[in-house]
Amino acid sequence: MSKDQTFEKKIKRLEEIVNQLEEGDYGIEETLKLFQEGMKLSKECKKILDDVELRVNKVLGVDEDENVITENFDDDIQS
Repeated sequence: MSKDQTFEKKIKRLEEIVNQLEEGDYGIEETLKLFQEGMKLSKECKKILDDVELRVNKVLGVDEDENVITENFDDDIQS
C-alpha cells in the first residue's frame, strides 16, 4: 500500500479487511497477513486523526479572557 493514500482510501481498505476477517474463509497465514495490514492501517488512520485534532485545537483555542486564539498552521499542512 502506498504511503500517499488518502484517509478515506485507508478506511475503505480497513473495512474490507474487517469484512474478510469476519467471513473467516482464510487460512491462518492469510488471516495473519490481513490482521497485520489492518493493524497498520488502523495506526496510520489514528495518526491522521490525531494530527487533524491538533490542528483543530489550534483554531478553537480560547485564552483566559475568552478570546478565540487562532494560529497560522499552513506550515503544518503536509503536501
